[in-house]
Amino acid sequence: MTGILVALGGNALQRAGGLGSWEESRAQMRATVGVLAEIASEGHELVLSHGNGPQVGALLRQNEISTREVPARPMDVLGAETQGQIGYLIQTELTPALARAKVARSVLTVISRTEVDRNDPAFAHPSKPVGRYYPEGEARVLRKQYGWVMEYDGARGGWRRLVPSPRPVRWLEGPAVRQLLEAGLGDRWVPVVSGGGGIPVVRRRDGGYEGVEAVIDKDRGASLVARELGLDTLAIVTDVPGAAVGFGKPGERWLGAVTAAELARHQSRGEFASGSMGPKVESGLEFLRAGGRRFLITDIPSLARAVAGEAGTRVSAT
Repeated sequence: MTGILVALGGNALQRAGGLGSWEESRAQMRATVGVLAEIASEGHELVLSHGNGPQVGALLRQNEISTREVPARPMDVLGAETQGQIGYLIQTELTPALARAKVARSVLTVISRTEVDRNDPAFAHPSKPVGRYYPEGEARVLRKQYGWVMEYDGARGGWRRLVPSPRPVRWLEGPAVRQLLEAGLGDRWVPVVSGGGGIPVVRRRDGGYEGVEAVIDKDRGASLVARELGLDTLAIVTDVPGAAVGFGKPGERWLGAVTAAELARHQSRGEFASGSMGPKVESGLEFLRAGGRRFLITDIPSLARAVAGEAGTRVSAT
């Protein structure tokens, strides 16, 4: 199936250093949707996914503040809440942008669950930081009271909760969305799916599913969605114009058009940091190995030109 999955990073949803207000989020999204509408106007089928880290962090803080009066919600529920919240934001801002571009498509948010393996080793080794930074005394109480795994960040001078980040196995709503697109409705709909990597769930013995306290890497989730939909292109949007070798060092070089084999060689040499560009590269290569044709890494201002083959890091399968 032809089509592009655009995985929006946090910079498309919240301005760095901002207060995280709804007004800021609307302004940031308004600056993003024009590029998405431009891509749709070129005739591309468009599917969107997004991150949700800051939004989940805000809900975790609300949990803390209100817990004496309102029972706290588990992380899978917070993931569902942010999918609805951010999906609503995208629908609100992208719909008029599509109309201005004379693209007759409706934006459809699909609350998405992602199955993970309950025996994934990640559950025994929490690694994904969530929520705010805590002082030593408060962190000690939380570790004792809730059994949280916490890690000290010397740069920020505080402790942060770590939760498991298991690998995504299956997108449960994928078959329904694929059926919608294969029915020729890709030129009528822009699905917004698998926000934050999807709501992490495990299969029960009775065949049903239940949520777990975990976070799925949004780039791995986006790669899974693109593979399950059989899309042509995966575009991961971040806050830099592409991937670089020697990043931040003398001789830094931005990558343009490269093959998957070239990118994999750079990855094997440790060029891409595990906490930033590494998961994006890993997810893109996995998409290409599964039959995808093209993988892009770029920022919002460069996205339309990257799709046209003129900007960003553009990785071909061969």
